[in-house]
Amino acid sequence: MREKIYPLFKRLDMIEWRACNRIARLGAYRPLLWLFRVASRLGDYPAWVVLCFSVPLFLGARGWLLAVSWGLCAAFGGLLYRLLKNQLCRERPYISFDIIPCTMPPLDRYSFPSGHTLHAVMFTTLVAYYVPALLVVVIPFSVTVILSRVILGLHYLTDVAAGALIGFAIARLGILAIDSSFPGWF
Repeated sequence: MREKIYPLFKRLDMIEWRACNRIARLGAYRPLLWLFRVASRLGDYPAWVVLCFSVPLFLGARGWLLAVSWGLCAAFGGLLYRLLKNQLCRERPYISFDIIPCTMPPLDRYSFPSGHTLHAVMFTTLVAYYVPALLVVVIPFSVTVILSRVILGLHYLTDVAAGALIGFAIARLGILAIDSSFPGWF
């Protein structure tokens, strides 16, 4: 599979590197760099854990069921993106193009798809469906996490797009599973 996908990634890399370089240059501004580094660290998992534990505050005891369900969606997303990264092996932009600055060490070697984006979109979709009152906090945070991936030099735009699509699909599957298992609860 790697042999088939490698030429595709090489072509995409050549198409995307200039845009990624321009976007990554935003990290030269110290306040922005600090903001995106913090968002990236919180988007690893801490913000999503806090989000899951805050759901019972809005939905009472039923919120605990959602918190556990959302945690299972997140675990599935983590396993899936890890599997894809290790099978597809797309190098990060700053590795392929030394002109692109890396302003934060990556959590792993490969870039496709973006796990941070996957989780940001997944949780935003789940919040929009079950607890829309939290969107005023979740949307700006998720957008910042997503932007951080390219600004920090860690991902290509297609890594982010793929992570977003996968995250949305996992959220929709999670919603179907929750609603079919507990009809009329939410």
